[in-house]
Amino acid sequence: MQIPPIIPRHPVVCFGEVLWDLLPSGPQPGGAPMNAAYHLHKLGRHPAMISRTGNDERGRALLEILQNKGVCTSYIQIDDTVPTGIVNAQQHANGDMSYEIVAPAAWDHIPADQQNIAVVEQAEYFVFGSLACRHPESRETLFRLLEKARRKVLDINLRAPHFDRPLIESLLQQADVLKLNIDELELVSGWYPGAATTDARVAFLRERFNIPVVILTKGADGAALYINQKTYSHPGYKMPVVDTVGSGDAFLAATLSMMLDNASPADTLDFANRLAATITTYKGACPDYDIKEAASLKRIIHT
Repeated sequence: MQIPPIIPRHPVVCFGEVLWDLLPSGPQPGGAPMNAAYHLHKLGRHPAMISRTGNDERGRALLEILQNKGVCTSYIQIDDTVPTGIVNAQQHANGDMSYEIVAPAAWDHIPADQQNIAVVEQAEYFVFGSLACRHPESRETLFRLLEKARRKVLDINLRAPHFDRPLIESLLQQADVLKLNIDELELVSGWYPGAATTDARVAFLRERFNIPVVILTKGADGAALYINQKTYSHPGYKMPVVDTVGSGDAFLAATLSMMLDNASPADTLDFANRLAATITTYKGACPDYDIKEAASLKRIIHT
């Protein structure tokens, strides 16, 4: 009788895209779930990342970067036929950026295997988004893993044209924790006219989809946490911004880290804002930083 391998326990498992953002300034590792996993690692939470790369130079480089940063890559599969995912970024004359999330991409083809199922079953939180559902194979795997997850965290991460209302509603029905930004709230709540204020829109979504916790980020205006039928707000920290890429992923990682410690909602929201603000002072979504920078931020500048 073959003894099954022992699966290390990871308190948080992130599922979805790992890719390269091909920016005008040069390629950068990307993917919201990967960014969240990186910041969870920086917070000492030893997360697992479930994804897939191609058996190619880009895939090997991506895995090497993650390994050098200390992120667990044991659950990132290798695809011998489909290439590592890329996003083509183009800057227009007015300064705006447009993005083409290229297909085919290896992260579209993540199969469910016993190792992935086991690591999800053991985790306290399972983080997922909507983009990983653009292809039937990864979408089917996601819903299979959701059946095994204890607490499901939807980082909604809307990327046109890779979502529609039926898909988002099916994901919202799964969520124990919903994280979205103010623009995403406007888009989704626009499907259900009637709520006139931000709080009313969040309350509607919580009630309609039975979501216990909602995390709402508001950019420079801070964030709000809706939990236990109460609303906690924070105005955010004003910092000299270099790059906002990945700050929302850092915010989510900080929130989950604090929730694992059963921190108070107010302390959770404060720390998440501090970490997100710290990340905006660096270039890129996964910079090298010392977590003490976020911990000391409120003694430096606070609005």
